Amino acid sequence: MKLTIITINRNNASGLQKTIKSVFSQTSQEFEYIVIDGASTDGSKEIIEHFSSHHLTSSPSHFLRWISEPDNGIYNAMNKGIRMAKGEYVQFLNSGDILVANNVTEKMLRQLSIVNCQLSIIYGNMLKSLPKGILRDRGFAGRQPTLLDFYIGTLNHSPAYIQRSLFDKYGLYDEQLKIVSDWKWYLQAIIFGGEQIAYVNIDVTLFDMNGISTINVAQDRSERQQVLQSLLPTTILEDYEKHAFSIEQMQRIKRYTFANKLVWWIERGLFKWETWKHIR
Repeated sequence: MKLTIITINRNNASGLQKTIKSVFSQTSQEFEYIVIDGASTDGSKEIIEHFSSHHLTSSPSHFLRWISEPDNGIYNAMNKGIRMAKGEYVQFLNSGDILVANNVTEKMLRQLSIVNCQLSIIYGNMLKSLPKGILRDRGFAGRQPTLLDFYIGTLNHSPAYIQRSLFDKYGLYDEQLKIVSDWKWYLQAIIFGGEQIAYVNIDVTLFDMNGISTINVAQDRSERQQVLQSLLPTTILEDYEKHAFSIEQMQRIKRYTFANKLVWWIERGLFKWETWKHIR
């Protein structure tokens, strides 16, 4: 089995139905599907049973396994899915998120066979539905990310195919964290572990912007700070806290020739002025 798609859900019946429909519409035959439900009371279990009994009959290759039981949070549920998975790669498509087209999985698996040299992670684009339209988030768009990238951002989760053996190497998701455990895991695997990732320019998922990580910004920041304090030496973290935003600004300015030249001339002028002050 090349791929396992894992969906976690708790009391999001309408979102779950959209997610499962998008999975069962896939043209690919090379994946299994696991749904981890947190003992929902809103009809989610009945939706899973419906798809299991009706859709699975006509699409036996989309092997569906599921459980509905209490859990200890998002990452506890995701870890259950990882333990059940048999695919070489896993994709987390949580309740409310959808695959954007019925041939997405087929296209991603085809790309995986092209670029795969025991590749750790391959990812595509994540679409975000915003009031002003659809934003196409390309993640790092093919470049190997740095510690600065993860200090200010992360690698999108839903459009990523993660080699399942990496969870044996780096452990499962930290269940003590409520929001950023996937970010912490990426940080440990990609930045400190040096795992190589590859990008393909394929629209993979449409992300539900009502998820917990998009709502509780304060907790997100607090947990990130907690993780960074545990993983980085104090002196390095202090430098990032002091200079990360300025570096990000300069990266943005450098994308525009006129702005970059203007900043360069201003900086040179300030340097000469400061030098002149010291000479006097």
